[in-house]
Amino acid sequence: MPDMTPAPRRRPLWRLFIMPVLLVVAAAAWSAFWFYAASEVGVRADVWAAREAQSGRVYACGKRSVAGFPFRFEVSCEDASVSLVSQTAGGQARFTAQLGEIMVIAQIYQPNLLIAEFKAPATLSDSGQPPSMRVNWSIGQSSVVGLPDNPQRASIVFDNPSIDRINGPVATPLARAGRVELHGRLAEGSAKNNPVIDAAFKIAGGSLQEVHPVLAATFDADVEAKLTGLKDLTPKPWPERFRELQAAGGHVEIVRSRIQQGDLVSVAAGTLHLNEQGRIDGELQMTVAGIEKVVPLLGIEKMLEEGVPQATLDRVAPGVKTKDLNNLFGALDKAIPGLGKVVKQNANAGVTAGINALGKDAELEGKKARAFPLRFVDGAVFLGPIRVGQVPPLF
Repeated sequence: MPDMTPAPRRRPLWRLFIMPVLLVVAAAAWSAFWFYAASEVGVRADVWAAREAQSGRVYACGKRSVAGFPFRFEVSCEDASVSLVSQTAGGQARFTAQLGEIMVIAQIYQPNLLIAEFKAPATLSDSGQPPSMRVNWSIGQSSVVGLPDNPQRASIVFDNPSIDRINGPVATPLARAGRVELHGRLAEGSAKNNPVIDAAFKIAGGSLQEVHPVLAATFDADVEAKLTGLKDLTPKPWPERFRELQAAGGHVEIVRSRIQQGDLVSVAAGTLHLNEQGRIDGELQMTVAGIEKVVPLLGIEKMLEEGVPQATLDRVAPGVKTKDLNNLFGALDKAIPGLGKVVKQNANAGVTAGINALGKDAELEGKKARAFPLRFVDGAVFLGPIRVGQVPPLF
């Protein structure tokens, strides 16, 4: 008897190819999108660089390339340079930083986050001059959250940074640190309308040479501040930015500051602003534990031993004349041999007592401390009654 079972129905073979074809089409579309976007990177970078150049910041790449296919963009800029151009009475001045490579990374699924890595070292030079400084680091990175014309948050971090002055084959150390961090975020307003910026600055294991003896010893610093008075965040030369800040009555509020150097611990808070001459005015309320550790670094005793130049004396004791001071020590030695030297050697103790007399007892992190103001008057810095430094005008 013949088999009456119907033959199995054949399914069309074309259905088997639907998914592979769709994957191929999607891959081709994605590839086209990536390469188009990669080609636009250079265009957008050139537009941004042209806008920055109008503000006196000139960015250049010896060689630029784009990689990272398929899910991110890695924009590499080799032989990178950044030049700050400013107008002076003698014409145009240019300060240039040259470094090996900058790489900027963006994930396609998170386009509002840009991460940059900097390859050391960098050299700094004035117009047409050989490099005068070399900057080095082990790791240098930055990140920006937000669109390029409306950033919301930014950070930059350097591990083991160092700055040396270059004089031919000789390099002189100027600054060292274990780690430096700078963070900023938009607290109020927008990038285009009255932005208020919260900032945090940290230094671990830092030291500065040729600035002040107090800063030559290793210290840690942690500062939080709020900046108000900006009109916008569009690129501008720094002098113009500072003038804008002063005209708007802007200021920097030091919300919290902590500096530690060995047994010395200092915290401070207050407000600083710019006067019409571009100099800093304001006052910080300080609490310091171990103030006696700082006074010897002010160099009072050494200056008295060597004979105080009038310019130096004016910084630490305005109104006192060198001749009168030397006559005083001479008279003391005539009256009682050696008394002038004793007074000189105890000068630091006298300065410490003077600062303590202006302050009041306090406690800081379980230690005895003194609280007193750190004043900025037309750029001059006063620690109690002692003028300890001068900040140059910012415009």
